[in-house]
Amino acid sequence: MCLRDWFVDLTPVGQALLAGLFTWSVTCLGAAGVFLLRDINRRLLDSMLGFSGGVMLAASCWSLLGPAIEISQQGTLPAWLPHTIGFLIGGGSLWIMDKTLPHLHLGMPIEQAEGPKTSWSRTVLLVSAITLHNIPEGLAVGVAFGGVIAGVPSASVNAAMVLALGIGIQNFPEGVAVALPLRAEGMSRRKSFWYGQLSAIVEPPAAVLGAAAVIYVAPILPYALSFAAGAMVYVVVEELIPESHREGNVDLATFSLLIGFAVMMGLDVGLG
Repeated sequence: MCLRDWFVDLTPVGQALLAGLFTWSVTCLGAAGVFLLRDINRRLLDSMLGFSGGVMLAASCWSLLGPAIEISQQGTLPAWLPHTIGFLIGGGSLWIMDKTLPHLHLGMPIEQAEGPKTSWSRTVLLVSAITLHNIPEGLAVGVAFGGVIAGVPSASVNAAMVLALGIGIQNFPEGVAVALPLRAEGMSRRKSFWYGQLSAIVEPPAAVLGAAAVIYVAPILPYALSFAAGAMVYVVVEELIPESHREGNVDLATFSLLIGFAVMMGLDVGLG
């Protein structure tokens, strides 16, 4: 039996766990760059952030909202309603977390930390910011695998695997973007790597939670898929795009976002 057949035979929760571990491991790989480099060029960092944003936007459209709309059309409610509600709740939930969880965006002075005032160190605040937007990524992977139970063409194991691959691809520069700035601030390589990979450790449990939720409460599936999409779009617009533009590399970051979007779109159409 080939590896793919073995994977397909697993339960959706098992598939989601392995996919979450995969996306986390790619973050680890990116964070491991700290053992080779001390700093990262700002233009390269901004292009990575833009690329990640493009991947997340495309994943939200094709891998999450597409199946959510298709499933909504089979229900008794107006076809436009379930995924619209889920999308808005997803973005709103991230907004609430953004206001209630202390965090600090990359490159910002600690005085500009967002959320409630806290005595947390700069490092913890930085990791908190990245962890905040890894939660919807993990949920997205989980609900994609759980969504296979809906039986619609756009919610297949192949499509879920493509989503996990896309999230994994954008997690590599994410690991770099966390670990190398910490190293540049004087933290040891080992600690920089530790905090870099720690930012994505929430993805495997979030993936399992997402898959289990839609399996055992099947009617929430279109809401869950669109919830993850709304949360991811919020992260892109609120964090990744502004951060990639902050040093003036607007054109570079924008074209990188387009490339990321095209890569994820191509993966979804070609492999999903």
